[in-house]
Amino acid sequence: MTPQHERCASALRAARRWVAADRVPVESDGLALARSVNGHVRRTGKHFLPERMLQRLGEIRDRNTADRPFLHAFLDCSLDKHENRFWNRTYLSLPVLELLLDGANTVRSADRMATLLMADVVRFEAGAATGSREGPGRGRPDPETVRTRLRHALRFVAAGPGGPEAGDLPSRLDGIPGSRLRELADRLPGPPAAGAWAWFDVTVQPVYVLHDEYFFIRVLQAHEMLFTVMAKHVESAVSALRAGCPGESAGRIDDAAAIFERAAGLFRTVATMRAEHFSAFRHYTQGASAIQSEQYKRFESLCGVPPARRLHSTAFTSVPAVRAEVRAVGHDTVARAYLDLRREGGPDRAEWNRLDAALGRLEGRHQRWKSAHRGLAARMLGDAHGSGYTDGVPYLTGALENRLFWQLPASR
Repeated sequence: MTPQHERCASALRAARRWVAADRVPVESDGLALARSVNGHVRRTGKHFLPERMLQRLGEIRDRNTADRPFLHAFLDCSLDKHENRFWNRTYLSLPVLELLLDGANTVRSADRMATLLMADVVRFEAGAATGSREGPGRGRPDPETVRTRLRHALRFVAAGPGGPEAGDLPSRLDGIPGSRLRELADRLPGPPAAGAWAWFDVTVQPVYVLHDEYFFIRVLQAHEMLFTVMAKHVESAVSALRAGCPGESAGRIDDAAAIFERAAGLFRTVATMRAEHFSAFRHYTQGASAIQSEQYKRFESLCGVPPARRLHSTAFTSVPAVRAEVRAVGHDTVARAYLDLRREGGPDRAEWNRLDAALGRLEGRHQRWKSAHRGLAARMLGDAHGSGYTDGVPYLTGALENRLFWQLPASR
């Protein structure tokens, strides 16, 4: 039996034990099983999991996860392709990651999560570059690409909560020996060693076996966390307007605008991926697309209700939960609260000027972010269609016309 087949057999044995158990020990949260399955996924790609294993995992989820939310979320993500419900959330293991967020302080928790995700990219790349993670091959990038990727990832981590001071990071990575690279990775923030955070390590489930898909998944996860933060900032801006405080609202809008600067660093990291490798694993991601990002659409719809043509387009029909929120009675937005307060007379001109300037900054940074996204997609996709059944680059080109605050005066 080859090592590959032995590892598959081991994962199947672990699954059979769970299925056969009349009563699973109370203290078992299923993490050992998740690690066994995730290890197999990492070696073969989720698209290629054996049918027997998938059937066993489905039985486990249905029988043994009612009081084990992490295992239930993990198995739901593992079984998405098998059950024909593969999409952005399950591809990115967001149901598992979101269980780790602190609901009492979502802004700081999600921002910290984005930092941890990119610190993990550094560890993964440093480990692969020094031979401590994967076997040979799997399409690893050349040393120059690794240095560029690490430089962008380190900048992102340094700018986040809990990250090292920028002065503590090397200005250049050329010529740094492997031991120093590992030491650098070890100095970066990491998830807590105990408790539920142990599930962090099983939140990368690639569909294929190429090296670059690991960092690609982590970058997309970080993007989702940043839009979670932005949505919360915009929600706070709405509350401030309803309280009659446009100046305070401007502060929250500027907080959201600042996050777009962090997001720009993620595009620079993705740009280090080779288009041919992206095309190779993307072949198995049909059905999962960034167009299905709920947090991005939530951020957009808190700024202002999208025009009817957009609300009825694939952009929002692909996120039915958010579309329902937008159409619900009582859904509030910055644009609606702004116009209501203006009609009431509101505070002095200085506060309005400050808010107008902040809205302009957020609109501008959002436009630059979309342009960067389109440019990166053009390089990676060419004329290919999007994996979410869109037209690909032409769809992103058309999206450049969308405005967050289209209901407000043209100066926006």
